[in-house]
Amino acid sequence: MSLLFSATQLGKLTLDNRIVIAPMCQYSAESGKASAWHRIHLGQLALSGAGLLIIEATAVEAAGRISPGDLGLWDDATEAALASVLHDIRQYSDIPFGIQLGHAGRKASCAAPWLGGNQLSLEQGGWQTVAPSAQAFNSEERAPVALTKQDLERLKQAFVDSAQRAAKLGIQLIELHAAHGYLLHQFLSPLSNQREDEYGGSLENRLRFPLEVFHAVRSALPDSVAVGVRLSATDWVEGGWDVEQSIVFSQQLESAGSDYVHVSSGGLSPQQKITVGPGYQLPFARDIRKQVKIPVIGVGLITEPKQAEQALQEGDVDLIALARAVLYDPRWPWHAAAELGAQAKAPPQYLRSEPHGLKGTLISNKK
Repeated sequence: MSLLFSATQLGKLTLDNRIVIAPMCQYSAESGKASAWHRIHLGQLALSGAGLLIIEATAVEAAGRISPGDLGLWDDATEAALASVLHDIRQYSDIPFGIQLGHAGRKASCAAPWLGGNQLSLEQGGWQTVAPSAQAFNSEERAPVALTKQDLERLKQAFVDSAQRAAKLGIQLIELHAAHGYLLHQFLSPLSNQREDEYGGSLENRLRFPLEVFHAVRSALPDSVAVGVRLSATDWVEGGWDVEQSIVFSQQLESAGSDYVHVSSGGLSPQQKITVGPGYQLPFARDIRKQVKIPVIGVGLITEPKQAEQALQEGDVDLIALARAVLYDPRWPWHAAAELGAQAKAPPQYLRSEPHGLKGTLISNKK
């Protein structure tokens, strides 16, 4: 039996298999509102046979967007746009949906990657960024404004409001984005958090705001909605955030009721020196998994079905997340099922697509 295609749970959410489609920014929203692109993009991924589909990093306020094209969930208009997309997809797929809620902090107000990705000036349609400290991501960018305690309360409520909107849409999992150098990660890392109040300095203090956000979101949602956190296990910079601190953070999240942790790395500093290779982040996930009892999702250059299966068999992780690999091959779970002798869900309209010799690999996604 393939572990990759065995059922599992994140909190009270049951998944048919352990393949997770990771959140991937599309920079294609219109003033925060999901567009026709999202209907196409999420629609095709919803037919992939994965166990869970997490919607891209979604801003909890307009100033929290990475780019002007970022998805948002901060008002009735952004909620209605996403509701329309999900309504259409759910007619043809029963895949569980999650959503990643985040705030870009000092890494906000940037152009889309294919437009250079640089910080936008105010004249170019950019906006003033905020952060734990008035320290820019790099020396060429304008400095963010340091957040006041009143700002932190407002942002905490923004995360809660967006999470409740998501739950109202029938989204079954909320992932708080504390990775890749965005706002919650900026609080965690001593490289970006230079505060001198109770939210900066010691590890306990740097954990405080991300944990407060988690507590607020978890307590605002029913138990039926899973809540977890994506974190960067290391900044890949000496003296920065590292796996030892990530273990402490993960343990505190577990104590607070987190249903899982999703382990990535990097993104906080342009000084990062990343050693990239197949499954290069799995050792961090394994180190964290040894110290917590909640499920750990691994991600990062996991591209082959046997590689994913091996990571599960060896106990590195509990679930496998795919990002670029599933954009390149939206039917990755189908092909993995064929290779591993398992079954994957497909729409009944596509069941006849099975190649000769693989009959029975695909099963209907209609209940």
